[in-house]
Amino acid sequence: MSECVFCGIAQGEIEARIVAEASEWVAFRDLQPKAPTHVLVIPRRHVPGLDALSDEDAPFAGRLLAACRRVAETEGLKGGYRVVTNVGDDGGQSVAHLHLHVLGGRRMGWPPG
Repeated sequence: MSECVFCGIAQGEIEARIVAEASEWVAFRDLQPKAPTHVLVIPRRHVPGLDALSDEDAPFAGRLLAACRRVAETEGLKGGYRVVTNVGDDGGQSVAHLHLHVLGGRRMGWPPG
């Protein structure tokens, strides 16, 4: 089994409530939701965080953002939603695998943190 919990989910070794998936990514419900809709979109390949991506990864990063849009559509987030990624300990990243939070179903406040 993979040491990274998100790699385990991406490989089907760890159960998750999958809402959408494609060859490069998987989207599943967060176990500790911070909004009525809280879905995580992760790459299937291990990427430690946003800061591990290079300029050459721009097309891949674009596809991850498109996946977030797709999740928002399928979840019916017509009034708006938020996409967040945390980077590093100070940024609140709790799992060292790139993940984008799709949050919606209520009005989002600002500032977020």
